[in-house]
Amino acid sequence: MTTTIDRWALTEGSEIAPGRHAVKLLGRGERYETYVARDDRLGCHVVAKVLRPDRLDDRGAHEGLAAEAAMLNRLRHPVIVRSLDEALDAPLPHVALEHLDGPALSTLVRLYGPLPLEQLVPLATQICAAMHYMTVEGVVHLDIKPRNIIMGGPPRLIDLSIARTLEETARLRYRVGTDAYMAPEQWVPRDLGPVGPPADVWGLGATLYNALTGIKPFPSSDEDEDAGVERYERRLAELPTMGRRVPAALEELVWSCLRIDPTQRPTPNQLASGLEPFVAAIPKRPVLSRLRPRI
Repeated sequence: MTTTIDRWALTEGSEIAPGRHAVKLLGRGERYETYVARDDRLGCHVVAKVLRPDRLDDRGAHEGLAAEAAMLNRLRHPVIVRSLDEALDAPLPHVALEHLDGPALSTLVRLYGPLPLEQLVPLATQICAAMHYMTVEGVVHLDIKPRNIIMGGPPRLIDLSIARTLEETARLRYRVGTDAYMAPEQWVPRDLGPVGPPADVWGLGATLYNALTGIKPFPSSDEDEDAGVERYERRLAELPTMGRRVPAALEELVWSCLRIDPTQRPTPNQLASGLEPFVAAIPKRPVLSRLRPRI
């Protein structure tokens, strides 16, 4: 029987595993708690994603943690967070990830508003590189959103907890992802599937729209629960333009990622190619006073 204790409530210095001690709580989810931890062997901070105590007898939660560890070990890319090790059979089952020193994109947009183009365009090209790599490796992230992008040098794509192989993704028959950023085929895969790499292109397009405007593109509501294509057609028609500061060609690239038909969306490589002129136009010496609050 699953324990009724739903949190570890680790404090600074609490042992997660021998030689690995909690520093502070980062967050809690339905299945896991995430802590910054000090690792004595590595001599640095790591992030420990720990199975919650009330999930210790949950086979699905264990399998989910093991699947995420396997996916992270499979993917090695400069823009994707790295796994350092895992202790899946420990008293506190967990995966240790590299600790990234930087805010989430969602935090920057919330605190400072839309990103300047000098920051957004390189960010987009780097995430495109990670998406292309994942496609080559036969993986779909399924949850690309501002909260899952850590702004560092380079930015990092995190949280592969719901990532799937191409074969697994194509078989999806239930909703997987985050409402505001999931593609139409993720919302109703039985009707609009199969789900595949174009779903990540949609997620990036919705993320870029949010970063350029500060607006969450597709907030969920009860009335949308049974809606399919209509939900997206209605919301796309309501979304404001991206403003005068956004070049028309860049705006068109973002809108192209938000085409309801996944076959009409660009590939990550096509999107990166479309961004090249904007990368070339970025000043070689950006005005630091404009960028400093967001770094």
